[in-house]
Amino acid sequence: MLYHLLYPLRDFIFGFNLFRYITFRAAMACLTAFLLSLIFGGPLIRKLKALKVGEKINKADSLKLDDLHRHKQSTPTMGGILILGAVVVSTLLWADISNRFIWIVLFSTTWLGLTGFMDDYLKQVKKKAAGLAPILKLSSQIALGIILGIILLTINRDNVKLDIPFLKGAAFDLDGLYILFVILVIAGSSNAVNLTDGLDGLASGIVVMVGIAFSVLCYVSGNINLSNYLLIPYIKGAGELTIFCASIIGAGLGFLWFNCYPASIFMGDVGSLALGGAIGTVALLIKKEMLLVIVGGIFVAEALSVILQVGSFKLTGKRIFKIAPLHHHFQFLNWPENKVIVRFWIIAGLLALFTLVTLKVR
Repeated sequence: MLYHLLYPLRDFIFGFNLFRYITFRAAMACLTAFLLSLIFGGPLIRKLKALKVGEKINKADSLKLDDLHRHKQSTPTMGGILILGAVVVSTLLWADISNRFIWIVLFSTTWLGLTGFMDDYLKQVKKKAAGLAPILKLSSQIALGIILGIILLTINRDNVKLDIPFLKGAAFDLDGLYILFVILVIAGSSNAVNLTDGLDGLASGIVVMVGIAFSVLCYVSGNINLSNYLLIPYIKGAGELTIFCASIIGAGLGFLWFNCYPASIFMGDVGSLALGGAIGTVALLIKKEMLLVIVGGIFVAEALSVILQVGSFKLTGKRIFKIAPLHHHFQFLNWPENKVIVRFWIIAGLLALFTLVTLKVR
């Protein structure tokens, strides 16, 4: 929005030429989202406490886990409202709002944010322990995947080609399976972040690192010179997504200010589903779906741990892990919570760095 309002004045007011640069606007979007989160975080925490919207410790899950998390009882949740608001506002302020990719990613993020909000609302306000029925939550993700798949096919039929990392010019044609693939990416990424959001600051810290990696990927994908040099697909207009990713970084850092151990607020499904969907949508838009598995390696591991645990127990009656998701397994190995968080952050940071290294490995 500011781009359209202020950049045309560059010939009259010194300094407004800066608005043409994606790097400048991305930096400002990051700072704006951070400040919004920091400013409104305290009031939101107080409001949620007044409404008694707090974390519930469910003894039906695991007595040991309940004991480990007893101190989290009644900690305000649904803090993802703060992240979602900061991301949307800062993106609209600093991005080129005539760019269709911006509207697509905001649509996807908001859609899943509302889905998560309904789940949290039913749990916290309506006191329905199960929240939104799993089939309804999955249906929402599938519906979004179908809509997104149709939009992407309408924009460019070449979207059905899946770019293969490490190989120059290599791509796999998904053809008629593309919409199913989009559904898998959206449902998988949103649910994986949701499963990871179980320790103070764990998911928000990792999302920040993924956001940093994707901001670079968006920038190079939208720059014809850099994309040609790195031998990756050039996607006209994708550079503006750098601003969206920067907003996620800023909002994530601002939220982490309150969410770090010991957390004063949790993001809830409204945050985790929205952030997971946002990451998945960006990966689809810039054709970096395969790299999503690497940069989001922690999210993948968390989701796989649940799938393997459930599958193993149903087939053999035995459990692979002491408990799933994976971060709780390490808690049961007597790792302190803050040690699990920081070590997962370290791995996530290394995976983000390795993801960027792959740009030169072709």
